[in-house]
Formats: sequence, C-alpha cells, structure tokens
Amino acid sequence: MTDVAAGLANSIIVLTYLAISLTIARGLWTSRQWRTNKLGTATSAIFFTCALGHAAHVATYAAAPLTGQPAHEHLDRPVLGSLGAFWDVVTAGVALWYWSLRSRFPALVRGAAVFEDLRLRQAAERRLRLSERRYRGIVETTSEGVVLLDESGVVEYANAQFAALVGCTPREVRGRAFTDLVLPQYRERLAGGLAGVREHGTQRLEAELSRRGQPGERGPAQRVYAQIALTARAESDTGPGDEPPAGAPATRGGALAMVADVTEWRNAEAQLRQAQRLDAVGQLAGGVAHDFNNLLTVIDGYATILLGEVDGPARRDVTAIREAAARASALTRQLLAFARTQQAQPEAVDLDELVVGIEGMLRRLIREDIQITVRAGSQGAMVWADRGQLEQVLMNLAVNSRDAMPDGGRLTISTRRGPGPVARGAGELVTIAVSDTGAGIPEEIQPRIFEPFFTTKEPGQGTGLGLSTVYGIVSQAGGEVVVDSAPGLGTEIRVHLPTTEAAPRPGGPPPDTDQLAGGHGTILLVEDDAEIRRLSERVLLAAGYDVLTASDGRGALDVAASAGPLDLLVTDVIMPRTNGRQLADWLRATRPELPVLFVSAYPRGLLGAVHPGESHGAYLEKPYTPSLLTAKVSHLLGAARAAAGVGPRPPDDTTGTEASAPDAPWADATATDAAVRG
Repeated sequence: MTDVAAGLANSIIVLTYLAISLTIARGLWTSRQWRTNKLGTATSAIFFTCALGHAAHVATYAAAPLTGQPAHEHLDRPVLGSLGAFWDVVTAGVALWYWSLRSRFPALVRGAAVFEDLRLRQAAERRLRLSERRYRGIVETTSEGVVLLDESGVVEYANAQFAALVGCTPREVRGRAFTDLVLPQYRERLAGGLAGVREHGTQRLEAELSRRGQPGERGPAQRVYAQIALTARAESDTGPGDEPPAGAPATRGGALAMVADVTEWRNAEAQLRQAQRLDAVGQLAGGVAHDFNNLLTVIDGYATILLGEVDGPARRDVTAIREAAARASALTRQLLAFARTQQAQPEAVDLDELVVGIEGMLRRLIREDIQITVRAGSQGAMVWADRGQLEQVLMNLAVNSRDAMPDGGRLTISTRRGPGPVARGAGELVTIAVSDTGAGIPEEIQPRIFEPFFTTKEPGQGTGLGLSTVYGIVSQAGGEVVVDSAPGLGTEIRVHLPTTEAAPRPGGPPPDTDQLAGGHGTILLVEDDAEIRRLSERVLLAAGYDVLTASDGRGALDVAASAGPLDLLVTDVIMPRTNGRQLADWLRATRPELPVLFVSAYPRGLLGAVHPGESHGAYLEKPYTPSLLTAKVSHLLGAARAAAGVGPRPPDDTTGTEASAPDAPWADATATDAAVRG
C-alpha cells in the first residue's frame, strides 16, 4: 500500500513539475529573456530536473512487481517507509497547490516577471534615471522658459529661465496663476489662449511679463516682452513609455507653455521704426530746405539788384530784406543739421561767437520758465569743426536740459580755455559747458547715456539719439564729452575740443552793394525753377557772359546739340527726369574738358566728392548771392583755361576778392528763358 501511494504521489509530482518547468520556459521564450533572465532559466531547469528525478522514482515503483525487488529498501522499514510515502504525498499536494495558483497569479507560471533578474531591474532603473537627468538637463538649460500648467492654469512647474524672466525663483512661481505673471492688459488674451488650446491646438501670443524688481535694483523694473506658445498636455493613467489601453481616451491635463524672451527683438524693431521715422523726417527736411532755399535765392538775389537802384529809406528796407534772408538761410542749415542730412564742412569756428549767436534761437526753443545764461569766456578760441554740427550739439544739450527741468530752472552755457581730461601733447583745449538745475542723472545709467536709442523718457517722448549724436559729432572733431551729474543736483556736460590756429572765414552782415566778377564765355545754364533761372541768367548776362538756358536735362542736351563751343555748364543737381550729375556726364562724353558748376539747396548725396579747387568741377550751395555766383563762375573758368594753357591761373576761390563787373547796369540785362546774348 505504501509503495502504491508513493508511486502515485511521485507521478503527480512529475506531471506538475514538468508543467511548471515548461510553462516558465515558454514565458522566457516568448518574452525573449531566455538568455538574459538567468533566474527564470535556473528555476525552469530546477523544476525540470526534479521532475526527472521523481520520474525515476515512478519508474522504480512500476518495475518493482516485475522484478520482485522492493522500490526502495527504506520503504520496507515500517517507520521510514511510512514517512517517505507521506513526504511524497505532501510534495504532490504542494505541487498541485502551486499549479492551482496560475489563474490568480498568472505571473507565477505564465510570465517571467517573477523571475526578473535583479541586475536587469537595476539597469532599467539606471536607464530611467539617465533619461530623467537628460530631459531635466534639456529643460533647465534651454534658453526658453518652460512652464507646466494644470487644468485651472496654475503653475505646477517652471524652470529657472522662466523664473528669471519674472524676477522670482522657481519655488515662488509654483502655485501662482499663469495669468498673474503678465501685465493686466494681456491677461484676458492669455486666458483666452489657455481656454482655446484644448479645442484649437497650439496657441501663440505675445505679452509683457509682470517682472518683479530684484533686491538692490534701483529704478523701474526692466520691461520683458515674451512670445508664449501654449500646447495642451495629454495625460493618462499609463506610466511613462507605456501605451494607453486600446480604446481608453487620453485625459486633458492642463497645458505646456514655452516662453521665449523677445525683448531685444522688440527693441530692435522699435529702433528700426524710429530710424525709419527719422529718415522720413530727414527726407522731409531736405525737401523743405530745397524749396525754401530756392525761394531765398530769389529773394536775396533781387534784393541785391534793388540795392544798386535805390537810395535813402528804401535802401535800408532792402538791406533789412537781405538780413532776414540771411537769417532764414541759417535756419535752413540748422534744420538740415538737426535732420543729419547735411554733409560735414569743417572750418575754423569762434566758439564765443557761436554760443552768443545761437542764444536767440535757444530762447525760442526753451520754455519761458527756464532762465538762460550765456558766458563767452574762451577769449576768441578757434576750433576746427562743422559750424552747423556744433550748433546741433548745443541744441541737443539744451533740449535735454529743458526736459530735465519740467518745473523750470536755470540753464547756463559757457566757454573757457584750459586743460581737459586727456593729455593731447601740444596745443590747448577749449571747453563748452552746458549745465542745468534739473533732476540729474542716476549714476547707474550714466555709462549708457551715449548709446544710440537709449532713453529714460516715456515712449513717444524721446528718440534716444540726442546725446549719441552729440558724442558722434564731438568725437569726429577730435574732442571728448564729460558728464558730471547727481540726482537732485543737476547736470553739467562739458565738451572739450582742441583749438586750431586757422583763421575763420570772412563773415558778417551782407554788404550794401555787391560787385559782380566779370568775364566772357558761353555758359549753358540749366535750372528747373523758373524764377532762379531768370535771376541767374540776368546776373550772368550783366557780368558779360553769353548764356544759353534750359529747364531740365533733356532740354539742355537739345540746346547743346545745336550750340557751338561751350565754356561752362551751370546746372542744378535735383531736377525732374535727369539730375545734374547725369547731365554733366552726358555732356562730358563729347566735351571731356567742359567745366561744371553744380548748384543745389540739397544735393542728397548725388554729387559725391566735388572739391571747389578742381578745374573741372565745383559746387555752389543755395541760397547764393549774385556776387558769389559770378565769383564761382569766374574762378572755375580761369582754372579751366589755366589747365588748358590759355591763361593765367586765377587766385584762390574766396568771396572776399571779387573782380568788378563790366560796365553793364542791372537794368540793361533782359531776362528770358531762351535768351542768347552775343
């Protein structure tokens, strides 16, 4: 009986162990862990070898009746035999119980997860940590701000870049509503973007962030413009890297916000728009100056003619007209200087005379509640610079001082000789000081005040180009600008310029009469303004020249084609269809030695480099007087004839040495558009 029970128990053990071993082996095979999961393979092998061992016992029990030998000698012993049979029955019961758990715990026998190698788990965890570190490194080192928002728009996570944009730490940002991190005027639009991201996908918008000032940061908080891209977050109950169950919809879990700082781009865009506006202002100023100078040329020209025909009170009236025209011409030059469209023309400038002469204009420019004091103390010091640009320096500094004194104050402009802040070897410096009693400049922004487009004024109230223009003009003249300012104590800006030994150009009020420089030759006069054309023709005829006229370049070519030899071309620069430079090039193609006198109120860079001393070209700026026109013509013709070897070289071109005109009174000179005087 014992032998039978033991044999039956061993048979059950064999079948169960084989089933468990094969099931584990199949799981290892299907999961491709046969070689990597050592524990699972060893377990399957143990169950298989145990099954083989118990199969040998079954075979022994089955062969015992046939051979007459007992299956095991110990089974013939009463106590040991009973214990052995009992143990085999218990083992069979445990095997059956283990097999019965397969429905409740399928991993025990159907999969290999229970036999996972600890080293494999550690390797997987290590890969997971590396992956998390890699993605965290990307998020934390990217130049953009990364923000995770929950369903209600509250910040769950923000990287350090975004926290820096709003002036907080990542911990301080966490838990705040995302809409509270932008300025109030952008919050409604941002809330709409958060609501629309769930239905319409990615939303992009721009907003100004509400940046908190940092400890120790003085002045208003820095403005930060950001471009925000909102994307819906898709979350489910599956773990990272797992696929969601088939048919299980993903749940919407807030949004991902990518925040890019576009402050520099916005500033560059604003600077470009400002530069375009300034360019438009410059073009407008140039056009106004061109037309205005044409009118001044006619006014001053005919006033000069009248001076030779009237006496008594009428003569004083005509002189007043000329003086007014001269002041208007100075205003036009200042307009071009302010618009930065006038080419630099350096000369010896008396700074005392400059600051005294500009005082009247500054009084019109500055409000009445500001007291202006001018002290000229440089003792006639001369500097080599463009006079109009120095006037622009004074105007810019005066305007800055005016804006710094909204409640009135005192503006002082002074000049003095003396050493400056730098050693320049030989020679001395002269200083222009502009001081005010305004609010002063904070120390932390003083290093930036000469940067182009930098301004502390409200948008629309300043271009940020005033002081940068001052710095550029002074540097070009070989000088330096020094700022001394403190909040509440006012500002003094000192301009140090090197002196020069050159003498200033002759100046002063226009004389009562102008003598014309006479000459002879045939002149082709081309001018699109009819009044200037008639005036210039009348002046040249009175000076003894033969004059051919045309109103534009095409007409001039027709006149030149039918005319004889030409001694000089006098042409306006800005004309319809064909400009003066093109006309000169076309005529010089057949007359290479033809000298040209360009006249213009505003050449707009069409002439390039035209030097007055050249024998084949010169430039005369409008408005000009009749005497200056004839002096330029006489000098240019003399230089051309001297270059050709047919006459002596004329003296240097100056307005103070003009030859008198031939005996031809003004009234004898007729003016018609197509007159030719032989």
